[in-house]
Amino acid sequence: MKLETVHLYVFDSLSDWEIGYAAAGINNPQLQLRPGRYRLQTIAPSKNAITTVGGIRIQPDLPLDQVFPYDSAMLILPGGSSWDLGQESEAVRLARTFLDSGVPVAAICGATAGLARGGLLDRRKHTSNSPEYLAATGYGGHSLYENAPAVTDDNLVTASGVAPLEFARHIFRKLDLYSTEVLDAWYGLFKTGESRFFEALVQAMKSSVEP
Repeated sequence: MKLETVHLYVFDSLSDWEIGYAAAGINNPQLQLRPGRYRLQTIAPSKNAITTVGGIRIQPDLPLDQVFPYDSAMLILPGGSSWDLGQESEAVRLARTFLDSGVPVAAICGATAGLARGGLLDRRKHTSNSPEYLAATGYGGHSLYENAPAVTDDNLVTASGVAPLEFARHIFRKLDLYSTEVLDAWYGLFKTGESRFFEALVQAMKSSVEP
């Protein structure tokens, strides 16, 4: 089985809580339809270490100029204050290349504003922190805005910064990471904490190891 790479963009001010569920699910083979199919690589404008808003230091695996759509299963763009300062333009250009090549891009919170400024939301259904937040970018896709925690339109996933769980669920669907039953139970457990969802996951675990 060929190992597929999901690229996670990292940068100073990255909102680390927004991509925690997604990163853990991709890296943990437990309950995956094809365990170990994906690996997560961090990418940045350079290989210099970055510091998230939570104070976590990350050493990027690759610089952006070594990342190409044909080598990737998806590009994930977390939020962070730098997007609202008009920074991260290199990441926006990379996202355009990915989408033009038919490779999925997933953006949350401030990253959606970066894509909006780059014109990448003008013709695709999307969501963000609020319609007003994106309207401030002057973009042309306001009629395609959907009031939902997360939205998938073909190869683009977008989400509000307060919806990291839904963001991960849409990413997992796009990557075909779990069966529908496992994904529904996983989401239900973390969304509600109800024991019936935990029991469903335990049963799925048992089934996956039975001969």
